Amino acid sequence: MIWKRSAVLRFYSVCGLLLQASASKNKVKGSQGQFPLTQNVTVVEGGTAILTCRVDQNDNTSLQWSNPAQQTLYFDDKKALRDNRIELVRASWHELSISVSDVSLSDEGQYTCSLFTMPVKTSKAYLTVLGVPEKPQISGFSSPVMEGDLMQLTCKTSGSKPAADIRWFKNDKEIKDVKYLKEEDANRKTFTVSSTLDFRVDRSDDGVAVICRVDHESLNATPQVAMQVLEIHYTPSVKIIPSTPFPQEGQPLILTCESKGKPLPEPVLWTKDGGELPDPDRMVVSGRELNILFLNKTDNGTYRCEATNTIGQSSAEYVLIVHDPNALAGQTGPDHALIGGIVAVVVFVTLCSIFLLGRYLARHKGTYLTNEAKGAEDAPDADTAIINAEGSQVNAEEKKEYFI
Repeated sequence: MIWKRSAVLRFYSVCGLLLQASASKNKVKGSQGQFPLTQNVTVVEGGTAILTCRVDQNDNTSLQWSNPAQQTLYFDDKKALRDNRIELVRASWHELSISVSDVSLSDEGQYTCSLFTMPVKTSKAYLTVLGVPEKPQISGFSSPVMEGDLMQLTCKTSGSKPAADIRWFKNDKEIKDVKYLKEEDANRKTFTVSSTLDFRVDRSDDGVAVICRVDHESLNATPQVAMQVLEIHYTPSVKIIPSTPFPQEGQPLILTCESKGKPLPEPVLWTKDGGELPDPDRMVVSGRELNILFLNKTDNGTYRCEATNTIGQSSAEYVLIVHDPNALAGQTGPDHALIGGIVAVVVFVTLCSIFLLGRYLARHKGTYLTNEAKGAEDAPDADTAIINAEGSQVNAEEKKEYFI
């Protein structure tokens, strides 16, 4: 079989040379402008590569494609290599195009298009095969993890060519401070890459998805991802919530012990002033709630809720002060003393303003009358005083005074 294939290759090559030699005298001048044109091709492993060779000016000269091992694949429209993956796409005097399907990494290399002029002219096309990275895997997580522990996660993928890029995300936020390692695979063509993420966990990490994303040009902008959902165990956190901010005597009160933890703390323990609840008939515990019926002054004190799980325990306190309904109503009603004080200030300011305005007007009026009688007080007798006063009035008429 190998002998037959070699004979076929030699046959096509020799035939091409003989055909060109027989017509070389007539074509030497025309072949000066004939050049084969090719382009490099990049294809993903398992895909199909199209190799095209074009000649703009061709006077019926044969074209040939050969592989990196210099084996002839096609001579014009004649298939020379028995490989079912290789097919003819187009054959003419101006173009020879072939396809290689199910491309493997071993197909990568330099392919040659030959134009059988005298001398033979060639053009090279390099076929690059991209190795697709395998789906990544995350290792290093063992459930559950205790709050405060240091977690180390490793993401790994193999088979990429060139080496893939690995990125980490936590709560959709990228983590930059990671370690990256690249190793060549046994085939010496592809790579295995890994990335390690170290961080200390807390209760906010419980239920969070940590994502490892692999980016590679062979994935057509659709990265491969692996996800690990974290499970963090932590001690309870406790808070007491009263049903009303102002507990009143004679009314009921519900205290809710809001406890969070993993594992979930159950049940909770209620105490008052460091001891048991003093009145079980009126103080009823239902799940996380403490119901106190008909509050009275003896219920005043410090109530404590304690929650426990397998990790630890925590507690919260609430100081109860029972208010007198009448006193509370007086506090919440209108402040009559304040209102009365404001009214008194307004009245006082008004009276002061009236008094000052009256004095101002009176002083201006007295000055006018005094000036009007000026000259009469120094007269030696009554007749002279009247004459002086009349003279003053005449002069007063000449003087015009304006009051605003």
